Amino acid sequence: MLDQARMRTENLQARMRAHGIRKAIFTDESSIAYLAGFWGYLGIEFGRPTILVVDADSAPVVITPLMESEMVGEMTWVEDIRVWEDAGQRSWSRALGEAVGDDPGQLWIERDHIPAIVRNYLDEAYADAALRDISPVLGEMRMIKSDFEIEIMRQAGAIAGAMMAAAHASLAEGAHEYESAIAVIDAGSRAAAEFLTDRGWDRFVSPMIHNLQILQSGSDTSMVHRRASVRAYAKFDPVYFCFCNMAQFKQYKLGFDRMFHIGGVTDEAARVQEVAIAAQQAAIAAIRPGAIAEDVAAAANAVYRDRGYETGYRTGRSIGVAYLEAPELKAGDKTVLQPGMTFAVDGGISVDGVTAGRIGDSVVVTDGGSDYITEYPRTILLSDG
Repeated sequence: MLDQARMRTENLQARMRAHGIRKAIFTDESSIAYLAGFWGYLGIEFGRPTILVVDADSAPVVITPLMESEMVGEMTWVEDIRVWEDAGQRSWSRALGEAVGDDPGQLWIERDHIPAIVRNYLDEAYADAALRDISPVLGEMRMIKSDFEIEIMRQAGAIAGAMMAAAHASLAEGAHEYESAIAVIDAGSRAAAEFLTDRGWDRFVSPMIHNLQILQSGSDTSMVHRRASVRAYAKFDPVYFCFCNMAQFKQYKLGFDRMFHIGGVTDEAARVQEVAIAAQQAAIAAIRPGAIAEDVAAAANAVYRDRGYETGYRTGRSIGVAYLEAPELKAGDKTVLQPGMTFAVDGGISVDGVTAGRIGDSVVVTDGGSDYITEYPRTILLSDG
């Protein structure tokens, strides 16, 4: 992993030199993981920044809180680690100023992913420096996944498959949503542990599946991003599991979701779910090298229109170390697809706020078309109990 991160940083530095970029400041967790090979689990952004400063011609610098520096030092290939403390003269702003220098001319930042506290400091300390967005330069690199990255994503797919099987097995009339969430976490964590060792860099990667389970059931099935509650399932309930914030491994995120039905399915619910599946399958069939991103979305939208439903705003999104990368499968995105691009591809419609159809998978673009990263039946799915 660290050799890969080092090579990515060297690639970025070459691109920076080609664009005349001298210094870039990275504050997004996914970018730092991609380039420096480490991340934390604390989940606190405000007032506690971790920063990666990349110079086009010299070694990068990591700036991190002192209390986490031991772990960071073990997880990253970057040798220049500068620490800061919450009180006193050893502040993060002082460390950042020393890494940037007195007269950078231009500073390249991740404009949409920089904490306000860091942006405010740069505006004050470097009032004469032009701030530019480095995100498109790094984003272009991240579009095409290496074989190494795709293998990690396939491992994430295997973990996600175990999670979905556990979700399915948890369903029964009278069972509760939170019990399904517990089953998912347990199965995913056990599956992830099978891909890890307790040696070297691996020992800092937690197998634990975390984040709150997105679960929508019954009359709340169309309530997007609802969380698992104490609600009990009733007969004919639709139950929707979304793993988009949980199906991840070694920082690589997937899109993966399925709709189930408790004890049986009504004719209307089956009809709507079949439309969602057909639209998703039409989109996936359109994915191949040379295809245009918006044309993939158009293939799904044609299915919705032909069956009398309104189209959604997006059919898919690029995935990787972030939940949303470029390009997107939606109208207006004219990116030409290439082998190695990875997408979460969805089918989804809602009717009158209650009846809904949902399905989502992750795929990788191959020389001959596309290949699934996630696997679970793409049919009308009923509970076993």
